[in-house]
Amino acid sequence: MVALQIRDVPEEVRDALAAQARARGQSLQAYLLELVETQARRLRNTAALDRFAGRSDGARSLPGESAAELNDQREQRGPWGSAA
Repeated sequence: MVALQIRDVPEEVRDALAAQARARGQSLQAYLLELVETQARRLRNTAALDRFAGRSDGARSLPGESAAELNDQREQRGPWGSAA
């Protein structure tokens, strides 16, 4: 594992974080690790969502448009899944 160190944290910020950790029954270390992990997860989720932005494969269609597109594709395939 990697160790992170943050310098020059104002005392009132440290006290607020420590109080929140105590209220949750956690050590300051455990509480801060949870915050860092949560933020990292959000960044991964945001990156995944960004990869889908701008897609033109129906990912941004309105509900009615999706159903119409599926019906069009089914009609083009024919009754047995082959091209009509």
